[in-house]
Amino acid sequence: MKTERMRRLAILALAGIGLIAAGGFYATRGASGNSACAAARQTADRLKPLASGELAALHILDDPAPAPNLVFFADGGAPKRLADFKGRTVLVNLWATWCIPCRQEMPALDKLEGDLGSAKFEVVSINIDQRNPEKPRTFLQEVGVKHLAYFYDQSVNVFQDLKAATKVEGLPVSVLVGPEGCALGIINGPADWGSPDAAALIKAALLPR
Repeated sequence: MKTERMRRLAILALAGIGLIAAGGFYATRGASGNSACAAARQTADRLKPLASGELAALHILDDPAPAPNLVFFADGGAPKRLADFKGRTVLVNLWATWCIPCRQEMPALDKLEGDLGSAKFEVVSINIDQRNPEKPRTFLQEVGVKHLAYFYDQSVNVFQDLKAATKVEGLPVSVLVGPEGCALGIINGPADWGSPDAAALIKAALLPR
């Protein structure tokens, strides 16, 4: 009986670990003792009044928690993880060439990176086209993207991992992640990231705590 009880406890423990890993920042939402994201809460509070105008659809989290450590690839095939960007604020954006709103949003993301990209901030735009890997590169050239680094994931695992962590409804989707690796906000759908509203919000996210 004791052995059986221990076996059941072990199974429950493993299941719990799996739920935490899959649940991402929504699984830990409301965990007031999450010291890893204590500073991020101050940033989130500062950003809430700025999620308006062109960014009115951006949902700033009440209780930021660690974002899922997405795995994707840089141009040339080098593997990347979201954790590689720890220490800077990043706007993670998932897009595809078959997604019309994604295509319309790309110049604005490029402008944001051109205006504010630095050692403290980067737009990490990840393409998830599954066929013809040259198509997204060609599209970016055609629309004159100059500042965004090219990232991709043909397996679409980044979308599935983000979907497991939060309420992802489709493409495009963008997540603002602070330097501690904590998700600050999420938006389903496009936004004018090249607008003054977006610039004001990102600048506020970069202010010292």
